Amino acid sequence: MGALCERRGLTAGGASSRGIRRSDTRRDTLPREFDTVETRIGRIAVKPARLPGGGLRATPEYEECRLAAEKPRGFPPRLDPRGGARRRPQVRAPALIHPELRLAVGCPAYYPSAPPPPVKPIRFLIPIVIWLLAVVAASASDYQPAYPELASGARQYASFPIPPEQYPAVDGGLWDVLMSRVEADPFNLAATLIFLLAIVHTFAAGIFTKLAHKYEHAHDEALKIRGPRDDEHPDGVPEVSFRGTLFHFLGEIEVVFGLWVIVLGAAAVYYHSWLDFELYLSHDRSFTEPIFVVVIMAIAASRPVLRFAENLMSRASALGGGTPAAWWLSVLIIAPLLGSFITEPAAMTIGAMLLARKFFRHHPSPRLAYATLGLLFVNISIGGTLTHFAAPPVLMVASEWHWSTGFMFQHYGWKALVSILLSCGVYYYFFRRDFPTAGMENVMDGGTAGSSWQERETAVPAWVTVTHLGFLLWTVYTSHFPVLFIGGFLFFLAFVIATRHHQNEVSLRSPILVGFFLAALVVHGGCQAWWISPVIRALSADALMIESAILTAFNDNAAITYLASQVEGITPAAKYAVVAGAVTGGGLTVIANAPNPAGQSILSRFFKDGISPLALFFGALLPTLIAYLCFNFLPWKYDHAPVEDHAAPAAGIDASPPPPLMPHVHRSC
Repeated sequence: MGALCERRGLTAGGASSRGIRRSDTRRDTLPREFDTVETRIGRIAVKPARLPGGGLRATPEYEECRLAAEKPRGFPPRLDPRGGARRRPQVRAPALIHPELRLAVGCPAYYPSAPPPPVKPIRFLIPIVIWLLAVVAASASDYQPAYPELASGARQYASFPIPPEQYPAVDGGLWDVLMSRVEADPFNLAATLIFLLAIVHTFAAGIFTKLAHKYEHAHDEALKIRGPRDDEHPDGVPEVSFRGTLFHFLGEIEVVFGLWVIVLGAAAVYYHSWLDFELYLSHDRSFTEPIFVVVIMAIAASRPVLRFAENLMSRASALGGGTPAAWWLSVLIIAPLLGSFITEPAAMTIGAMLLARKFFRHHPSPRLAYATLGLLFVNISIGGTLTHFAAPPVLMVASEWHWSTGFMFQHYGWKALVSILLSCGVYYYFFRRDFPTAGMENVMDGGTAGSSWQERETAVPAWVTVTHLGFLLWTVYTSHFPVLFIGGFLFFLAFVIATRHHQNEVSLRSPILVGFFLAALVVHGGCQAWWISPVIRALSADALMIESAILTAFNDNAAITYLASQVEGITPAAKYAVVAGAVTGGGLTVIANAPNPAGQSILSRFFKDGISPLALFFGALLPTLIAYLCFNFLPWKYDHAPVEDHAAPAAGIDASPPPPLMPHVHRSC
């Protein structure tokens, strides 16, 4: 080409262009030399070049590789010298000519730090591993339950925890009963101490988060001085602080109880066996609810469902002039009541997402932020009591005690509605001057100026919204059958892809973290019956509601009501008290109610260093007291119901089971 350029007349005359551009180029080369390597396919010339850092890089001569590949050898062309059949390599690049050549140019002579050749796989181990897995799978069905016949009709395979009905009767007070159960199985005390340490860990989550920020800042400063190590690689990943990431992990409240499950497993193996721990997780614990929460959160957080709920609540806020306070009230009143029909986890997701978009993004004062969060948790907990299938603590006892939707609304639902209205009114009066006004003008009309694609205000077609609501209702209806609602969720994901121009990205991070949190609570909570059951038995009906609310703050309220349903001869007054206390205390802590982790996961980014458990407790305390007053002093059918058998262990226990309060309900939804 250079020769042609010198002959301007020939080049210009043979081209349509009026001129020729000329530029000088320079090629910098690495210092290199020529050498040869011996392989089974002959001697191949290579060109080693020295890199600026001192290393060597060798490449084979293409023409010699091509000629060597075409020569006949002592083994068939399709046979790899290392064993195994393979296609004859196409001559497209020297590195693909022959496996032995690749090893030759990568030998330690040219790559002093290169790894040794890969070890040949030990193929005879594969059938042995498959056989061992088959033996384990076959033997899994041969496990015999440690407690084959419990009073509830269930079977327990693991030797721990000892079912409450299996403990011998003890003469004495509550302390004597608890000490006898610790002597019967010391693992009881260990499991409860581990659970308490996990609770303390949640209160210290903010400390771990601050330490994470400190270590990340120190790491960034060190990088500025030293410089990154992967800056020369185009695909280099920025260096992260291992300590900072580790402490961030320890500061995630959704992860805390899962971490302490590891400690619980070690204690179970120490006091019992690894097999017992396996059976406890695989046979004796049900993880249907955590899986359900993952699915219902993902569907409820979809754009069509959120737009539908937003439009519904915007009509309610319009009654108050569309002001920020009107939006605040509409979300905190309507979302909890929706929980009685679409389940509390779905209502929590919708309420938290709308509060994040319409309220928290405008940075309210810390005291108003925690008051709003505590009010949301309490209202969601009691708002699901209008029906018998939506609130987890009600669901645990509805079938056993024959409670229907009519019974729930008559004894709980209308009182919950009164409590929600009173709590919202009181908090609005106390914090009316704290509502932010700067930057909130566009909230009044339901819009957000300059919003991103994720927050666009374009309408969603009605048929897409109806389909999403259908998936939501299907998940609620099949909530006890994971095969059905997981299958429906897969169809939901396919529908989202097919209509993705109307959708936002389906984020599974928060749902999975919340599911992990609830699954860990299921594992820990199953080991607490040894002390919760006798506490429930020892209390009178008048004190049971307060104690149930207190216990709920330190354990999932569904576990409290489930254990109460296993107590024989419990009176209608005690039944009412334990469920009322469980839903009343469901907002005091993150672990008190199953939907709370969903709200915490969605809204935690609006709180510096995460949500403080102590501040959340105080934020939820006033609406909790209002709910207690409503459930305790508003009239109900069994008010001051007498105990029939005064010889029972406690005033809340009856010698004979009471007659059913309502006709038996075979399905929960």
